[in-house]
Amino acid sequence: MFEQFYGFGRPPFTRDISTEQLYKSTMMEEMVGRLLYAAERQLFTVVTGDCGVGKTTMLRCFISHLNTSRFSALYLADSKLTPRHFYKGLLEQLGCEAKFYRGDAKRQLHKEIELMRQIHDLLPVVIVDEAHLLDKEMLEEVRFLLNFKMDSQSPMALILVGQSELWDRLKLQSYAAIRQRIDLQCKLGYYDRSQVGEYVNRHLEYAGSDNEIFSDAAVDEIYRFSSGAARLINKLCTHCLLYGAQNGKKIIDDHMVKLVIQGELA
Repeated sequence: MFEQFYGFGRPPFTRDISTEQLYKSTMMEEMVGRLLYAAERQLFTVVTGDCGVGKTTMLRCFISHLNTSRFSALYLADSKLTPRHFYKGLLEQLGCEAKFYRGDAKRQLHKEIELMRQIHDLLPVVIVDEAHLLDKEMLEEVRFLLNFKMDSQSPMALILVGQSELWDRLKLQSYAAIRQRIDLQCKLGYYDRSQVGEYVNRHLEYAGSDNEIFSDAAVDEIYRFSSGAARLINKLCTHCLLYGAQNGKKIIDDHMVKLVIQGELA
């Protein structure tokens, strides 16, 4: 495998890198800071970004920064999430068996959240990933869920995370009532050329490399192919390292990157 050829102690471009070892761009640090503010203030927040820019990675980083003695994070990611399964999923994470009917389950969740706040002094942070897949009924249920104590108090920090189309939908007039409840709206963008270079070097350092394996021109091609999307950077770099190891190349140049793109990823 290429890890041995390049002297890596571990694979450099995988999804399971610990949050402490992640490349943290200014953009990601700002996003995590906003979400921590939303958690503290118990705000309704929508985070969007195109496919592959690192939304779930950013969430991992955010959750790792939450003080577990003050916050309780509840995470859902279900493409077919219905109101009943929404309440069931949250209540199960709280160690409860959800009541069958939606209204009963919602009241049950509010009660458990009150107990969490009053007895354990914990603030709930509910994260719904892949939220661009939610239908209108589920998005409306989110609005009803936030109606708490005659609107004088938010029952939780609620963070919806999805692809850019989520915000495009929420801008429609038919979603105005939901949109007006949103406290913060954040958009995660692409890395620029210099950040792609920093990203690649950070991941090589994580793997245990002391050398710059990708030439500057190679990084130019990686940026051009990926447009700065982390998922595509990982994919192309891994293919390039496999190609380089199989062909005995310690340095990967732009010509090799182009060959990999044309032969394996085009």
